[in-house]
Amino acid sequence: MKRLLLILLSLAVLCTFALAKGQEEVAAEKMVYAFKYGHTQSEKHPRSKSMEFFKEKLEKASNGRIKVELYFSGVLGKEAEVMDMVKTGAVQGTRGGLWERANKMFLLYALPFLFENPQQAAVTMKSDIGRSINEAALDSGYYVPACGVAGGARQITNNVRPINSIGDLKGLKIRTPPIDVIVKSFKAFGANPQQVAYTETYMALKTGVVDGQENPFSNIVDMKFYEPQKYLSVVNWEVHPDPLFINADWYSNLPDDLKAIFDSVAEATMEYSNEVWLSSEKDYRIVLQKEIEINDVPKENLKGFVEAGRQVYQYYVDKGYFTWEEINKAREVAGLKLIR
Repeated sequence: MKRLLLILLSLAVLCTFALAKGQEEVAAEKMVYAFKYGHTQSEKHPRSKSMEFFKEKLEKASNGRIKVELYFSGVLGKEAEVMDMVKTGAVQGTRGGLWERANKMFLLYALPFLFENPQQAAVTMKSDIGRSINEAALDSGYYVPACGVAGGARQITNNVRPINSIGDLKGLKIRTPPIDVIVKSFKAFGANPQQVAYTETYMALKTGVVDGQENPFSNIVDMKFYEPQKYLSVVNWEVHPDPLFINADWYSNLPDDLKAIFDSVAEATMEYSNEVWLSSEKDYRIVLQKEIEINDVPKENLKGFVEAGRQVYQYYVDKGYFTWEEINKAREVAGLKLIR
């Protein structure tokens, strides 16, 4: 009799446990997770278009269990402010240029003239070295499910003179974002870099606080930087990474099935972003040809930029951010010759 009672009691406990677990699973399936996202580009920008794609695909794939709120044009604040909001969890996601806050290895992608074109950079970002860079951002509180390229190669505009060789940059006040590799690169090129927030750059150009700035064609058009500028010089000096930054705690609290859905949609979104952004660059150049004087820096004159940029590589190697082996691994994956 006692044995029977013990068996019945055990069965009752198991049933209670199973019922409670079942109720938890049902509750989890009914729970809606809010995903608040913001960046500084306008709603017409390729980055914004890709995030509209993200919202549509994620809400559909999750059957509405993840609701996405999108805020563009710096509505939530400057890039630095939104990055901080993502880290603290006030906002769940962003994309932008302050990637070294997540992992200093992201600076590797932006070394001057590391890649010949954005497509090569994209290949490296999807490789094992790219995945390891993404994963290391967790140490700073950011989960990076995927990384793309931030548009085409970057060019230089200014109000003083066309840039045909490295000597033409000497002494020019060039607006740069607060990204260490860009500041150091323009110092190496002989310019006087001035850090100005992206959303404040137009006024800095218009009022003469700076002589010029650097950005891909898409950003120059989107922010109308061509209006207060006279010259646009095609240098193709750098390619930026475009990691999708997610608050790590928010992601870790998702059920496993939603994590898988989120990762899949994030990867598809960055692929779509690369496609839309890069294919639009030639169209943006056509727009700019009607608005500003454009010159292509002769290939033989790029050697001066390349040689000056090598000191930036060495600086980061000496600092221990990455090694020459890792630099050359990135080039090897992209199908390029090793530097040394």
